[in-house]
Amino acid sequence: MRKPLVAGNWKMHFTVPEGIQFVNRLRPDLERYARAVDLVLLPPSIMLWEVASVLRTSPIRVGAQNVAWEDRGAFTGEISPAMLAGWCEYVLVGHSERRHIFGESDEQIQRKVTAALRHGLRVILAVGETLEENEAGRTEEVMTRQLSRALDGVTADAAGRLSIAYEPVWAIGTGRAATPGLANEVMGMIRTWLAGVLSAGRAQETRILYGGSVTPENARSLMEEPEIDGALVGGASLKADQFSAIVASTADSMAAAQG
Repeated sequence: MRKPLVAGNWKMHFTVPEGIQFVNRLRPDLERYARAVDLVLLPPSIMLWEVASVLRTSPIRVGAQNVAWEDRGAFTGEISPAMLAGWCEYVLVGHSERRHIFGESDEQIQRKVTAALRHGLRVILAVGETLEENEAGRTEEVMTRQLSRALDGVTADAAGRLSIAYEPVWAIGTGRAATPGLANEVMGMIRTWLAGVLSAGRAQETRILYGGSVTPENARSLMEEPEIDGALVGGASLKADQFSAIVASTADSMAAAQG
């Protein structure tokens, strides 16, 4: 059985002192679930090293929200995978805000995935369709395009450090989550695609997370679905009680599934 992964994406929130204070408050609540759930915090880059230092002796892992595709060079404002390796274990690539606000292309996302994996980072690759694409019945087409381009050249071996986050763009920050059944269906489709491109074994090992208005109220019903292996949490990860409740629901669902 796949161990669930819950990642909290802070986006552009908290000053450095606020982030450190939040981590210290959150840590004891989360660590009790670390045996059952892999836990990752994704703070803004300016506080990555501070947060990593606070959590150095903790089972809670740290990840970056973005990464460059080159190791070094004249890329003002970017942070390379070489700089992140050793401080971060995870990196988020392809979030819808990077795609739709900052204009990242499938080619750029592929280069970032490849660079991050080359440096031993664990990649959370985000994919998802817009409301217009969803209503036009193009979800499978969009998933196939985003996955095939992002993972071009990635071997089954390297994919052992890969998780997929399905984040329907129409559900992010809107309070309108996909129904558990719909999310499970799309994530099952993603797993089938992975089996055809990588291997059946690798597809079964790959964790597929749901991201899109995950809350304490819907977390349990989402995590009970067989294809959902955790969550990429946005707004609720900024509130200690809500994020802890989501993690607790994930751990409870895991325990129930194990009997």
